[in-house]
Amino acid sequence: MSDSFAKPRLASSTGGLPSAVGWAQLMMEDRLRPGDAVLDATAGNGHDTLFLARLVGAGGRVWAFDVQEPAVLETRRRLGAAGVHQATVIHAGHETMREHVPMEFHGRLRGIMFNLGYLPGSDKTVITHTETTLQALTSAIVLLAPDGLLTIAVYPGHGGGADEQRAITEWAAALSPSAYEVQLIRPINRSASPPECWAVWKRG
Repeated sequence: MSDSFAKPRLASSTGGLPSAVGWAQLMMEDRLRPGDAVLDATAGNGHDTLFLARLVGAGGRVWAFDVQEPAVLETRRRLGAAGVHQATVIHAGHETMREHVPMEFHGRLRGIMFNLGYLPGSDKTVITHTETTLQALTSAIVLLAPDGLLTIAVYPGHGGGADEQRAITEWAAALSPSAYEVQLIRPINRSASPPECWAVWKRG
């Protein structure tokens, strides 16, 4: 791991608690180890992809997905600038992850991150969609290893986000408690619809 790697902090830059993505990164940092295989379901600008790649090190494997070509290009640029070569960035929707991750890694991924919504700095009308998000989540828990962790940063406040949040809530509630533990972290004393972090742990 590079000495320049900025680890997530429990306190945010304003001194408050972590954001939804901050909580997800803290949980991944606690569980992932060098050599692990992981997946970034929503590459975006490549921040989570690079974060995961640095956690699993040169001996690990990372797959990242995004349906938008600018996101794929920016993620590849960011990884290249950081000298990261163990990540495969795929220009495809995350609902196709089972087709692109080699069979020998099915059921062996130690961490999977979703960061839903739209690509920061781009067209805000291009968003993740409930139907394909649910397809991707269903695939993700198949790809996840026993004792693996899935995190989902959800943004109910943007157009379409509330429907996606409701669908994820129903999906998570239907997971068998004997096979999965599910937790939700979200601000309580805010009048708007704040971002929230879901964590799904697959029992060993």
